[in-house]
Amino acid sequence: MYEPNVVGDWQECEEHAGLRVRVHRLEAAEPPRGRDDAAAGLTYFSVRVTVENRGARHYGIHLEDGQIDVRVGPDGEGAFIDWRNSQFIEGFDVYPLRRATAVVYAAAPEAALTHVDVQVQLRVDDEWADRRLWAGGIGAGEPTAAAAPAGTGQGSLAHQVSVFLRDQAEPGSA
Repeated sequence: MYEPNVVGDWQECEEHAGLRVRVHRLEAAEPPRGRDDAAAGLTYFSVRVTVENRGARHYGIHLEDGQIDVRVGPDGEGAFIDWRNSQFIEGFDVYPLRRATAVVYAAAPEAALTHVDVQVQLRVDDEWADRRLWAGGIGAGEPTAAAAPAGTGQGSLAHQVSVFLRDQAEPGSA
């Protein structure tokens, strides 16, 4: 495992020329088929995982349950993943200059959503790619300015970097 990527970053799959992965659109969202009873009292959110082929040949990809792990909060507690509402990539051929996207719906305590880590291990043509980690967060549960730790407010470096990265993202990718 390497240094974590920031949510929105592309990560090249060195094992497969031209293939890259991105975790993006980490946002509060209600699931399309209704809430799971096991998520009572938790806040739902969604995250998208996109695989893009910029190479010269097609790849058969799999991104199913068990290949995406979502952890929340400073202690890395496991988020509840709503498999019924999530949409995975199961045996899809991604041709050159094409993309495929999985959408995962998860739930966790609202206060823990400021720290969200998503680990992805893609399977390409029946071979496992290296695991990659993306780190981000959702504004839900943000402390007030008076209670915020130093370095987390609107003028902080972390906030400025987050805004810069969001502005630099490809159009339509947020």
